[in-house]
Amino acid sequence: MADIPPDLEWTRAAPEGETGPGPWIELAFGDDDLVYIRETSDPTNIVTTTQKKWDAFVLGVQAGEFDHFVEGIDLGDA
Repeated sequence: MADIPPDLEWTRAAPEGETGPGPWIELAFGDDDLVYIRETSDPTNIVTTTQKKWDAFVLGVQAGEFDHFVEGIDLGDA
C-alpha cells in the first residue's frame, strides 16, 4: 500500500450547491501520478489508483460502459 501524502488537496464530487454531509466521494491527485479516492463518511479508508487507470475509468463512464450497473434504478432528480 502506498503512503498517503499528508498535503493532498481533496475535491468533493457532490451536486452543485450541496453542502450536506453526504456521504460524498472525494478525489485528490498526487504529484506521484497517483489518484486518491475516499468517501466522506470514512475518510481514513483511501483507495489509490494510477492516473492512467483513472483516465480510462472516466472515459468509460463518459462512453456509457458502466450504464448497465444502474439500469432500473430510479435516480429521482439526479
